[in-house]
Amino acid sequence: MTSPAHLAVSFGRRRACWHAGVLLAVLLGGLYLVRRHWPALENGAWRLAGADRGWLLAGAAAAVGTWAASALAQQGAVVRRLPRGRLVAAQFAASAAGHLLPAGLGAGAVNLRFLMRCGLPAGRAASALVVKATAGATGRLALIAVLTPACPGLLRLLRLLRISPTALAVTVGVLVLLAALPASPWWGRCRRGLSAVLADIRAVHISPVRAAALWGGSLAFAALHCLVLIAVTRAVALPLPPLQVALLYLAASSAAALLPTPGGLGSLDAALALALTVSGAPTVAAASAVLGYRLLTAWLPLLPGLCVLGVLVRRKAL
Repeated sequence: MTSPAHLAVSFGRRRACWHAGVLLAVLLGGLYLVRRHWPALENGAWRLAGADRGWLLAGAAAAVGTWAASALAQQGAVVRRLPRGRLVAAQFAASAAGHLLPAGLGAGAVNLRFLMRCGLPAGRAASALVVKATAGATGRLALIAVLTPACPGLLRLLRLLRISPTALAVTVGVLVLLAALPASPWWGRCRRGLSAVLADIRAVHISPVRAAALWGGSLAFAALHCLVLIAVTRAVALPLPPLQVALLYLAASSAAALLPTPGGLGSLDAALALALTVSGAPTVAAASAVLGYRLLTAWLPLLPGLCVLGVLVRRKAL
């Protein structure tokens, strides 16, 4: 008879193989798209080099704010008071680790280890991460619902892709429910994990301050990412209204979440470029906007984030 330990190992191996296969397929597809559209990417890079420096600095400031918003949401997801400086540093390090492993595993591992170092049991730390992720997904869905009536660009994109807004909302809702379930091959553990998460959600909402931190940080995190892209589009003179750019980013990032690539590598870039182009942006300007967004949110902070990660590990904060 197969033991639970062997079941867990087998489940983990199958999941890892599935993630690796999807990641390889997405990367190969991304390389194919880069080769096919290389002239547009090259022209987009040159256009970004001559972009407005003031708007790029504003985008960089918004990118820095995302780490503070993430820290605020993480503090709201737990009852215990966390050290502020180390909490923000952990979010910075987690953002860098998230670009190295697929499906947010890197960021999740950093935050889980940080919460455990702060004295939370492993189960409570994992529940806090699920609470934060659920609030983030729900907040993103709420922003999409608020912005959709004012911006017809997303509706036109969905019609082109033959996707109904209702189907999109249902899909995101299902993803939120799936995110709330622990990755376990046993339904009993899943049920106990879900009960713990619901208990933590109730405990968080007993305190208005913690609830405001959780939801305010989650909404601010998504809004600041929108502001980064809006600032980059202003810098490269992309002719789209800011609210439409924000809505297209939320839709593209939600679609990219379906593919578990590190930091949305390839999936987010393709979805974002497609959304901007279909909404009327020139191909070169769309490429410049995507490259600028990636520069401010991923490439420039990557090495400093890994350095902060190393410092936190050395100081036994992780």
